[in-house]
Amino acid sequence: MSANATIYFEPEGYSITGPRLMGRNAAGHSFLRGLFKHAAVDIFSAFTTSPEAFNVFKAMAEAAQVDKPLRSLSPNRLAALGETGCLYLPGPGLGDHAWQRRLFGERSWSLCGITHTTLSGRAMDAITGLLTAPVEPWDALICTSRAVRDTVRTLLEAQADYLSGRLGATRFTLPRLPVIPLGVETADFQFLRETREQARHGLGITEDAIVVLFVGRLSFHAKAHPAALYQALQAARGTRPVVLIECGWFANGFIEGSFNETAELLAPDINRITLDGRDATLREKAWASADIFASLTDNLQETFGITPVEAMAAGLPVVVTDWDGYRDTVRHGIDGFRIPTYQPPPGLGHDIALRHAVEADNYDHYCGLTSQLVSVDGRAATEAFAALFADPDLRRRMGEAGRARARQAFDWATIIPAYQSLWAELAEERRSSPSLTPPSVRPHPWPARMEPFTAFASYASQSLLPSLVIQRNKAMDGERINAIQALKSFTLSKRWTANSHGLDRIMTLMDDHAPVTVEALSRKAKMDPAALLLAIAIGLKIGALCVAPADDVVKSH
Repeated sequence: MSANATIYFEPEGYSITGPRLMGRNAAGHSFLRGLFKHAAVDIFSAFTTSPEAFNVFKAMAEAAQVDKPLRSLSPNRLAALGETGCLYLPGPGLGDHAWQRRLFGERSWSLCGITHTTLSGRAMDAITGLLTAPVEPWDALICTSRAVRDTVRTLLEAQADYLSGRLGATRFTLPRLPVIPLGVETADFQFLRETREQARHGLGITEDAIVVLFVGRLSFHAKAHPAALYQALQAARGTRPVVLIECGWFANGFIEGSFNETAELLAPDINRITLDGRDATLREKAWASADIFASLTDNLQETFGITPVEAMAAGLPVVVTDWDGYRDTVRHGIDGFRIPTYQPPPGLGHDIALRHAVEADNYDHYCGLTSQLVSVDGRAATEAFAALFADPDLRRRMGEAGRARARQAFDWATIIPAYQSLWAELAEERRSSPSLTPPSVRPHPWPARMEPFTAFASYASQSLLPSLVIQRNKAMDGERINAIQALKSFTLSKRWTANSHGLDRIMTLMDDHAPVTVEALSRKAKMDPAALLLAIAIGLKIGALCVAPADDVVKSH
């Protein structure tokens, strides 16, 4: 069984052309390409906040040669999400969207989010907020690895413990937490022999050199500290030259200088080539040139890690840390080697957490301080590289095993149907779940976004009650009313007066300027009470109507 979902689309989350290319950008771009190519749907639907954003969505669809209809939904058409039945969000923030849905009824559609980093305060707030947001069992937060699912559960359990102690809460409704990995388009990583030769020649790499490739942001504090990789390559090198291609980008000159300084001290005999990973042409050259892929990440910001999967798709043996999502993708001794990692036991990071919580340290410092306490087994890393350097047949076997695994387990042709099956299961749960309080008992479906004239009822002198007596302003004719309504300062009121039950009808019924109660006017107009009151409010605002003086009210009786 498969289903469709409307994609919450903000261009930045799906772009790989910006100056700060992050993992979530690459993942979002790859996901959308995979969806366009492999989804069994009749229409592709995007929820956007502006026409310009939908134009970007259309351009990406055209680039993917989509020949199916495209549909745009906006905040003004939120109820139409029920037509696809699911809103897919490129992050863990289901909370606000669950509150918005509650305005239309919890069964109107499902929500499906995904984890990227879970280290940031914003991500942690989104996850812990699930316990108090109106999420339902027919919602899901996709966890890209078992490790990140464990983190999500740990956060939820801690928040539940707090709410139980603070409020006595004992019953919590949670979304599903399925583990579905990120995917790749494996065909993108197939390179001909002549492509390899041209790429290496263009980079000045000799045929006898062994090329080790790292792809990703070049950041010692927020991605992977380079020391472990540099030391292992230096120690494992043999008689053949070793070239390290670092394909990524530096956030600033200080970080770039720190990499150079570290390499000079720890890997003086390793030839480093730095390529701008934001350039698609240079990325292709890097992949085509490589013999071995390496990613010794040690950062808590990581949750899945797509580059080892891309490396396997390229037929490269991989050397990665035994770390979060890498543990789910790379089979030790088959596709490559997973290098042991070590970090302090639970309880030793309170000072780091406190300084981040009170904003004494910013997020970059928080990432960096935690990564400084994570170590990579240098001996195991050296042995892994030495084995691969010495044995071309081992490189070939591991590369072929990884390529087969990438095709079978991580190609979007496999992952997109898993998404659609999940969406279908959520739809069935939404239709069949018996536990839901009738919406009729909920006068305020989203208390934090309460209807304003209830929340602020005490502000005005009085409300437009049925007993309020109003009359036409004798000093204002139709021409004057039209002129005032045409003023730029009253353009917002057109939303309330544009329909046929608006101010014009009321003015016609009040030609004689005689005072009349709101209740009597309602009976006379035979209008929807809400529409009538909104029209009266606008009439009073622009001065076409006025509240009758007390003396006139007495005389009229």
